[in-house]
Amino acid sequence: MAESRHGVTLASIYQARRRIAGQVARTPLIRSAALSARFDAEVLLKLETCQPTGAFKLRGATNMIAALIERYGREALQPGVTTASTGNHGRAVAHAAARLGVPAVICLSRLVPENKARAIEALGAEVRRVGRSQDEAFGEVERLVREQGMTPIPPFDDPLIAAGQGTIGLELMEDAPELDRVIVGLSGGGLLGGIGAAVKAIRPATRITGVSLSAGAAMWESLQAGRPVEVEEVESLGDSLGGGIGLDNRCTFALVGEVMDDHLQVSEVAIAQAMVDILEHEKLLVEGAAAVGLAALAEHGLDVRGQRVALILSGNGVALETFDRARKIAGRDE
Repeated sequence: MAESRHGVTLASIYQARRRIAGQVARTPLIRSAALSARFDAEVLLKLETCQPTGAFKLRGATNMIAALIERYGREALQPGVTTASTGNHGRAVAHAAARLGVPAVICLSRLVPENKARAIEALGAEVRRVGRSQDEAFGEVERLVREQGMTPIPPFDDPLIAAGQGTIGLELMEDAPELDRVIVGLSGGGLLGGIGAAVKAIRPATRITGVSLSAGAAMWESLQAGRPVEVEEVESLGDSLGGGIGLDNRCTFALVGEVMDDHLQVSEVAIAQAMVDILEHEKLLVEGAAAVGLAALAEHGLDVRGQRVALILSGNGVALETFDRARKIAGRDE
């Protein structure tokens, strides 16, 4: 791995594992009998749904805050850490900061439902309501950094965040060292980039397959263009795979381009069917972004016969009404 391009190495991922030990779960890798029979392969499910916050984001957030404490001392972070996120990343920052004894402010627009704000507050963070858009919430993050000396914790585009997510790759290689393929949801690239960096360093023959939405996929469009570009975000069951990668992306664009072997897009119908299948056969309720690996296997008819394939079930942050919508889209609401 060329550290000059993105700053993520196998050594930095092992350092991340040391930092997050005891703070983050080492999640199970289980064999799915139903999916293995369906695809004539050994299909393994990496259950990031078992994290204390229900999603993989806890790894990166914990690693970054712990690394900053190591580097600068806890006193330097006493003004607090901050981010703007209504979902998995906001919860991860709140949880990690509380465990590591650092104040946290999570900035939300006034349109975010009150139950989401309360869930973040329950993890020990202060919620700051600002404006009526995510952009205005990010504006408050920038103000807190500029005026109060708080430290921003980005959702994906940082070597410490990607290295934290890469600890999943270490666990995959230990639990299934002969993996043929890992299929990972792809948005900003912290998850796929980190996993890919670890897996490729240990077993270069393992294929890393990224899965993006069929519309509003910034990394897909950026890789096609050869540079980060903006895209219009669209509503999706896999909403956490939406959003941009940043026109000034300094880490994950290069990292994803280096470690990914295949890149697929999946439709809303395929995501919906995968969400329903995972609940019916595995008894696991997952968000749309966590189901895209199965969606890609099914929709693209990937030939994985005789292979060992890992799907990353990245999170369980799905409301029941959203799952009901998935059942309708999948035609399974009888």
